[in-house]
Amino acid sequence: MIKGMTLVREVASAEALDRLNHLLLSLGFEQGKGWQDTEGRGTALLAPLGNLELMTGRAPAVPPILIEVMGLDAVHAAVERWMLANYRSEEVPALLSKPELTHWNSRLFTVKLEDGLVLGFWQSENPLHGKPVALEGDLSSKGMRFAIVVARWNAVITDRLLQGSLDALYRSGSAKADVEIVRVPGAWEVPSAARTLAETKKFDAIVTLACLIRGETAHYEAIYNEVSRGIGQSQQDTGIPHAFGVLTCETLEQALDRAGIKAGNKGFEAAIAAIEMVSIQRKIRAEEGGK
Repeated sequence: MIKGMTLVREVASAEALDRLNHLLLSLGFEQGKGWQDTEGRGTALLAPLGNLELMTGRAPAVPPILIEVMGLDAVHAAVERWMLANYRSEEVPALLSKPELTHWNSRLFTVKLEDGLVLGFWQSENPLHGKPVALEGDLSSKGMRFAIVVARWNAVITDRLLQGSLDALYRSGSAKADVEIVRVPGAWEVPSAARTLAETKKFDAIVTLACLIRGETAHYEAIYNEVSRGIGQSQQDTGIPHAFGVLTCETLEQALDRAGIKAGNKGFEAAIAAIEMVSIQRKIRAEEGGK
């Protein structure tokens, strides 16, 4: 099996080698194991990812050594500072180009360390470049059916969570007729209601909302553990996505923050997660059905 690849390139002088080594180390390359004998010396520079690109026909008008980066403008500024520290300031404009668009949907700048030694630094303008292909859910809830199980205990919090969930669903395309709200006494009863609703197979996803505050409940830990376990077990057993919107907070102030005051609305976030999970399930089933 292939373990790695090394591209060996001759540099004209020891001074040029040292300059190149210094520049690339300053930009984040890792120093590898070098070598030296009576006839010469070498230095190894390690990058997280390398490519061997072969071609035929007209050679592209790019330097033979291309380094892909993130944050091209910041890298350009770092190279410029390095150049000003190692070359005369009047030389730098002729040796260091500005980042420019290429015909291959990227931006590129070049730096010439000496005759015959030119580096190119580039960054793709495609936001999906280099990212793994992944199946992701859409955030349109049109045609989906949801049940929201909400605890009455700590209603000043759970009512805010409920409004956040409804806001997310309606904004995403849900019809009011496709959303059923079920109120239960407290967090302890949420898993039972969620499972009953899931087992009807009438709903594409269940959104669970409750609030536990440590200062008010002596058996806080036991309740939270059983509630989270019950919701998770219902999801696994029924195959219906259950979005977890159960707050576990130290104080009422912290709970209010998470219900829409400072830290977003966790009910809104739970509903968005439910929409995405339904979409993912449908895409997976569609792929399986097409095979």
